[in-house]
Amino acid sequence: QVQLVESGGGLVQPGESLRLSCTVSGFTFGDYGMSWYRQVPGKERERIAISITTRFGESTSYADAVKGRFTISRDNAKKTLYLQMNTLKPEDTAVYYCYVRIADVDYWGDGRLVTVSS
Repeated sequence: QVQLVESGGGLVQPGESLRLSCTVSGFTFGDYGMSWYRQVPGKERERIAISITTRFGESTSYADAVKGRFTISRDNAKKTLYLQMNTLKPEDTAVYYCYVRIADVDYWGDGRLVTVSS
């Protein structure tokens, strides 16, 4: 059974940092690309970062809104995906989800609320 369990998040002030974690089970973590999405109420869920393990190492990509501030990483031995979020802005306030697609099925974490406010 595929499971994605997130941790982290909370309330921070603008300019501060947070780290989200997503620990998985039920599949071979290193074989699949993993992503972080976020969703603001009333808006569509958007992908902000993706990590793929290749034979050359980890390959990552970011949405323009977070590029240079957020870092996605993975520890295949711990089966954990991370999202390091630096220089947070009020517009980063959202629910954050980790995601994987396996055999045409979408799996989501339960979401972690990140609130950036002074």
